[in-house]
Amino acid sequence: MKNTEGVESRSLGLDRQEPESILALLLDGQSRAIDAVSSATPQIAEAARIMAQCVSEGGKLAYAAAGSSALMAMADSLELPGTFGVPLERVKCLIAGGMASLSDLIGSTEDDETQGARDVADADVGAGDCLICISASGSTRYTLAALKAGAAAGATTIALANNDGAPLLEAADVAILLPTPPEIISGSTRLGAGTAQKAALNLMSTLMAVHLGHVHDGHMVNLRADNEKLNQRACRIVTDIAGCEEAVSRELLSRSEGSVKHAILLAAGIPDLRSADEMLSRHRGNLRNTLSAVKRA
Repeated sequence: MKNTEGVESRSLGLDRQEPESILALLLDGQSRAIDAVSSATPQIAEAARIMAQCVSEGGKLAYAAAGSSALMAMADSLELPGTFGVPLERVKCLIAGGMASLSDLIGSTEDDETQGARDVADADVGAGDCLICISASGSTRYTLAALKAGAAAGATTIALANNDGAPLLEAADVAILLPTPPEIISGSTRLGAGTAQKAALNLMSTLMAVHLGHVHDGHMVNLRADNEKLNQRACRIVTDIAGCEEAVSRELLSRSEGSVKHAILLAAGIPDLRSADEMLSRHRGNLRNTLSAVKRA
């Protein structure tokens, strides 16, 4: 039996326990799920390196999944443009059943192999791109078909699954096994398996951003500031890294059209946006390397 379909012995009589005891079991299941991620850190690191290389060379990042795993995929993919400035047109999320499934996760769409392959083709995923496929069981037909179609088109494939020996893992270039124990509610992989998937995706995409130079001293220096909260955050980032007054940070951000990296370079003495842009391009968008070059000049 697959681990994701196993029965947790501690769940015997669960429905007769006190609410606090039930919650304690559920929370322990979540903790065990997080613990399971640690065994996959070498593979997660390799996946992040590949994702960063893909983005730096102009490729697309595509996610493919069904059911609860699709929600994890969507959460990660939707954050990349705003948090790390990855261009929206270069992030794709392929979901079994399409966007209509977000209002009703119909189970039958998970078995649609034809749609899985078609979605990859429609998203134009191929050579130079990275396709990240997620499935708790590791055998979801839609997701497996998407991975195979992406691989055939020349994309580098990354798979996340919660069962050892899963077909999805065996077919991928980078296989990330998240060996979560049986769920407290048997088969309900939105619980532990989903938590492990979300944690692994968080690690992958954040480490990718570090490789790309979009993280500096714990700051998201390539964020897209498109509301008041993020405008204030951008100002704090510039103030912290550049060591200038808040009013100066706001003025520099205005001059740089909201770009945190450019504002910091202006504060470091770069005379204008064009020069700042040229220096950033020379250092592949890495702020730390660019600042080091400014200091050496």
